[in-house]
Amino acid sequence: MKVFVAGATGAIGIQLVPQLAAAGHDVIGMARSPAKTDALRALGARPVVADALDPDAVARAVAQTEPEVIVHQLTALKGDPGLRDMRNPDRFGAMTNRLRTEGTDHLLAAGRAVGIRRFIAQSIVAIGTYARTGGPAKTEDDPPDLDLPAKGRSGADALRYLEDAVTGIDWAEGIVLRYGAFYGPGTGVSADPDALLTKAIRKRRLPIIGDGGGVWSYVHIEDAASATVAAVDNGRPGIYNVVDDEPAPVREWLPFLAEQLGAKRPMRVPRLVVRLLAGEAAVMQMTEVRGGSNAKAKRVLGWQPRWSSWRVGFAKGLGE
Repeated sequence: MKVFVAGATGAIGIQLVPQLAAAGHDVIGMARSPAKTDALRALGARPVVADALDPDAVARAVAQTEPEVIVHQLTALKGDPGLRDMRNPDRFGAMTNRLRTEGTDHLLAAGRAVGIRRFIAQSIVAIGTYARTGGPAKTEDDPPDLDLPAKGRSGADALRYLEDAVTGIDWAEGIVLRYGAFYGPGTGVSADPDALLTKAIRKRRLPIIGDGGGVWSYVHIEDAASATVAAVDNGRPGIYNVVDDEPAPVREWLPFLAEQLGAKRPMRVPRLVVRLLAGEAAVMQMTEVRGGSNAKAKRVLGWQPRWSSWRVGFAKGLGE
């Protein structure tokens, strides 16, 4: 099929485009900057240049290429991941929130105009995705967490807007992929010493907060891309958790990751101290969130992660 990838030069895009091309798809990669067109060609895509927040530019790019499938991977998550930044998550995520609301609307409108068959969008398993009660691994049918602090709510609201917009269309198959936390080449957790979370862990700026009971689901960036290819090929409308087989609390995965990175063991910091320093959202993310089950993605998409556990992935799959 002809597949239009918005966000084709991001961390997942540079993994996704070659996998789509290898599967025989005709890939169109959208980038904001003309400087990235050569890189897109090298990955196996035909480049188009458009600002995702310019509805006319997006409409032209989609109309000119007439794709059958649009894959929405637009984010703008850059910057220092330290606790002090987490005190202002609304400011940190402001551009990504716009891409998940306005950008989604622009891509949906453009796709509808050319009669696409399938629309696939990136969401995440994070704070706000699932209620902070019950077991560690939630299914797609479990309720969201609506009891969030004021600071940090805008990110959850933007994700909910995206999910409702995509799954609510009746003129194409709307698919939402809730990715776990990324690790591997090109992400914030990699062997690159300048990777954001890698640097924070090596500097002991990412502590275990309280009991470290927040449950995270991880997914290797290559596995996230392969699940997206599976959704292009086999997807049915709905929401899918794209995560590995082992959701785990912070108190387990963070010391293990630090060891693999050759860093000192993370410090332990009381909840109250972090609440004052970084805000309630940071405390919830590290002590109360829940992970996701990948059973639906395996069953419906026919997807199997190569890195079934972060334990193996952190030890052998961080890459460069």
